Amino acid sequence: MTDSSIRSEHNATARRRIALATLAGTTLEWYDFFLYGTAAALIFNKQFFPSLSPSAGTLAAFGTFAVGFIARPLGGLVFGHFGDRIGRKATLVVSLVLMGLGSTLIGLIPNYAAIGIWAPVLLIVMRIIQGIGLGGEGAGATLLSMEHAPDGKRNLYAGFPQMGTPAGLILANTIFLTTSAVLPDAAFTAWGWRIPFLLSIVLVAIGLIVRLGITESPSFTDVVVRGEVARFPLVESLRVGTVRLALTLCAVVANSAVAYVFMVFTLSYGTQKLDYDKQFLIVCVMVAAALWFAMIPFWTAVADRYGRRNMFIGGSVALLAWCAVFLPLLNTGNRTLAVLAFVGMGLAVPITHCVQGGIIADTFPAHVRYSGTSLILQLGAIFGGGLAPTVSTALLNSTGSSSGVTWYLIALCSISLLGAVALFRKVPETPNDLPFAVPENCVASATTDSAPSVGTP
Repeated sequence: MTDSSIRSEHNATARRRIALATLAGTTLEWYDFFLYGTAAALIFNKQFFPSLSPSAGTLAAFGTFAVGFIARPLGGLVFGHFGDRIGRKATLVVSLVLMGLGSTLIGLIPNYAAIGIWAPVLLIVMRIIQGIGLGGEGAGATLLSMEHAPDGKRNLYAGFPQMGTPAGLILANTIFLTTSAVLPDAAFTAWGWRIPFLLSIVLVAIGLIVRLGITESPSFTDVVVRGEVARFPLVESLRVGTVRLALTLCAVVANSAVAYVFMVFTLSYGTQKLDYDKQFLIVCVMVAAALWFAMIPFWTAVADRYGRRNMFIGGSVALLAWCAVFLPLLNTGNRTLAVLAFVGMGLAVPITHCVQGGIIADTFPAHVRYSGTSLILQLGAIFGGGLAPTVSTALLNSTGSSSGVTWYLIALCSISLLGAVALFRKVPETPNDLPFAVPENCVASATTDSAPSVGTP
């Protein structure tokens, strides 16, 4: 074997290790985040808001769920700044620690019966810590994997961290379901729900071992070598233009909202209004998540070979169409049709989700990419996923029907579809699906006269 072939094999092994490391890290972070969503739908109304009616308690619990999304932009801004200044790897280690700390402490918070109003207050504080930690994860993991990608596999590598979303959901619901199945209902409601949160500390330790062993992004290293580290990366990232930023945000907002409705809202809606048992619904969500996970490598490979424009727009149409029938199928009370509803979501969601991280990242040049990507991802999470369970519950409570929720999802999907069409018309793909073009003034604005070395905040 020649020296060049040995180096090529070594590089391929290193790339695979980094891709798997980003997948492992995002899985653990999303485990913590989704665990909270499941508990908010099924447990927190009783533990932290017992004085409210079941519907009002669920709405309050989903309100604390939304707090995490409101905190995510703060995390995105902070981690994005330092990710563009000192590197992707260091910020991802810190984000993982923050998420694990917040989740573990949630498992230790006394309930309302023990400490009164301080129980929901502490819950909100821990949720803010979770949100800050996750705010730095999504963009950083996508960039670290994508920026290590070999030629022709940019979408595939950017898709590895995206797989962490359904993987985290499966892990969270598996542990939650197993714990609830082993313990009597009264014991699980009283204290057993804490076990999955306390396990976070073990999972984070495993994640840190994996994450500390990876190398820095070559794109960031090149930025440092060229002396292009931006002093204020977020400000410079905005120079790609307001129209393009707005269209990118519109294109990705629906996927997050739809996902959180079928992953979180349906757990409370299905148990309280449709008399499904929680184990059945959790299994349905897990089946959908397993399909979601399995389809991401397929669709990213399609995007690398044929381009992501038509695939993303077609996926947006499919998502809109399935949102029109999802809740009506669930409302029949027929378990077979309910499973079909979730299976459809598991097949439709990944078509757009798998490439949206890469689309957002390719909007920005390397020296401001972390900040810009974090901004779009977290704004999309707020307007989409963070508010979706709360808005859906409010619509359900005010109208007594799920039709308002269906129209809410259809409206968001329509916005994303129109945004995607306009975005790809404004910035067409190159024949080989290379990154979108970036305005020259944005690249030229890199600070070349006073760039710090790696490790300088």
